[in-house]
Amino acid sequence: MREYDVIGIGTGSAVAVVEGLIRARPGLKAAVIDKDEPGGICLTRGCIPSKILLFPAEVVRTIERAPEFGITAPVRSIDFARVLGRMRSLIGADIEAIRQGLSHAADLDYYPTTAEFVAPYTLRVGGETVHATTIVLGLGSEVTVPPTPGLADAGFLTSDTVIHVEKLPGSLAVIGGGFIAAEYGHFFAAMGSKVTILGRNPQFLPGEDPEVAHVAQQALARHLTILVNHEVVEVRRTLRGKKEVTAVNRATQARTAITVDEILVATGRGPTTGRLHPEKAGIATDPHGWVVVNEYLETSQPGIFALGDATGRFLFKHKANYDAKVVHRNLVEGRREKTDYHAVPHAVFTDPEVAGVGLTEPEARNSVAAERLLIGRYRYADTAKGEAMGLTSSPYFVKALVDRDGYRILGAHIVGPHASILIQEVVNLMYTEGQSAHAIREGMHIHPALSEVVERAFLALVPASGHTHTMTH
Repeated sequence: MREYDVIGIGTGSAVAVVEGLIRARPGLKAAVIDKDEPGGICLTRGCIPSKILLFPAEVVRTIERAPEFGITAPVRSIDFARVLGRMRSLIGADIEAIRQGLSHAADLDYYPTTAEFVAPYTLRVGGETVHATTIVLGLGSEVTVPPTPGLADAGFLTSDTVIHVEKLPGSLAVIGGGFIAAEYGHFFAAMGSKVTILGRNPQFLPGEDPEVAHVAQQALARHLTILVNHEVVEVRRTLRGKKEVTAVNRATQARTAITVDEILVATGRGPTTGRLHPEKAGIATDPHGWVVVNEYLETSQPGIFALGDATGRFLFKHKANYDAKVVHRNLVEGRREKTDYHAVPHAVFTDPEVAGVGLTEPEARNSVAAERLLIGRYRYADTAKGEAMGLTSSPYFVKALVDRDGYRILGAHIVGPHASILIQEVVNLMYTEGQSAHAIREGMHIHPALSEVVERAFLALVPASGHTHTMTH
């Protein structure tokens, strides 16, 4: 049995903790284990490849608007193979650089294979057994696929496999109505596919503020079909080699059948702990299989920490990086720092972009007394930059949610161009001691810049009790 001081499982954010320990304690014996290509889900098949693909989709939609500004620039053709090839080339170079770095590191051993616990602090890795009293679990997550009759026989893509497609499908059914479905639906529609999204939730993008989700659905529906509250109940292959997807409206029980060239399953992600057998190590998991951790990200087994997707909370790379920072401070620096997830931001890179942080409006109304809750809303259309961008008839807006007590920011939600950038001003303030909106309201904003739409949403705050859904002009 090989003895190590620290073992990291996963080559995403967990590696940062292992490297921090190596730097802090020269001579430390360390190992990193990963059955997948190195770099973690974000790099190998998640946020980075998808965003590399989504930028060309953004370019297509921008060019399509060119005539509005007196510019003739038609999209004559799209080289789909080149779009996909560029993505693979970019992530491939990064993956290989990480592989070489791990393989040739003088201060750690790299095991590119599977691992499973056989006892506390003890793992079987390939044909070897390894042991360490400090272990960091950066396990990631995996695609979940519903047990829909006929789906497996018909064949389907997932967010893991879609980056390997070679040919643009003429038509595509996307099963799921969340952010992965929205982003890939947008991408394939922009590339030229006829796309239908089938979401089982009554709300498209169910995690978003309802008003934001409604505007996003209406805007995206200009380019593809979105069916909400539809449960896919059967899939079958047709005689012509296509795939027939049957869905039932959960409200009316009406059945809808569509025939497509390909299916993309985007129904969520689940834990990977099944093959790891954490129970043999005394590591508790919840009923779904996610690793249970305390506020310091330590598991039920002292000295073993879990971060990122492994805990089942906020499956975002930036949250995993934050977790790695907390584990580093607790494990390497000897602090006792708790996690704080009050302001985990996110963005959905569709057309239009969607971004949010903190509470949605329904959540804020349920958690703050009506007399204390302030809501502000402002349209892109009513800013000079919005007018310059040709958004005068668009429904895009920023919504601000504030507690009158100290003007503490409870949340903010944006639907419109550059939402992922605009939200950051709010996020940063939510990490200050008072989390106050005063800096946005009093700070000087460049005119005419799009950031003014955020400023004006916070200047337009009114009591929730008298608030209506009419946009502020």
